[in-house]
Amino acid sequence: MSAAPLHGASGGHDDDPRMQRPLTGLLSTLMQDVGGLIRAEIALARAELAQKAGRAAGGAGLAAAGGAILFLGAIFLLAAAMLALMPVMEPWQAALTVGGVTALVGLIVLLMGRARLRAGSLQPERTLNSLRENKRWAESQFTR
Repeated sequence: MSAAPLHGASGGHDDDPRMQRPLTGLLSTLMQDVGGLIRAEIALARAELAQKAGRAAGGAGLAAAGGAILFLGAIFLLAAAMLALMPVMEPWQAALTVGGVTALVGLIVLLMGRARLRAGSLQPERTLNSLRENKRWAESQFTR
């Protein structure tokens, strides 16, 4: 006594479990999959934003360091201006040179920190790419 398959043995659409389920079952599965996908995307966005926030904090630290160095440069420049009024020339020239170099270094560090804080560098790129891929996948599922 051999057991024959209920829906034929052609190996075609009859073997596909999606073809054997009612439409409500398929819609229910689709909604569960979409819900899981949304939860996964939210988790990815949170993780990526936390990473970007850490990078922004590093940029803010560099900007603060640059500001402090600029402040020190300003002190030296003020000392140089004070010394420039004195009849002896060599001390103020040295103070002016040190102040100028210190201010230049501070400006460079400040600009580096500011560049890290730009809005474009804070975008969650992996999440956006993943959302684009999910959109393509969903569109391909509905065109079948």
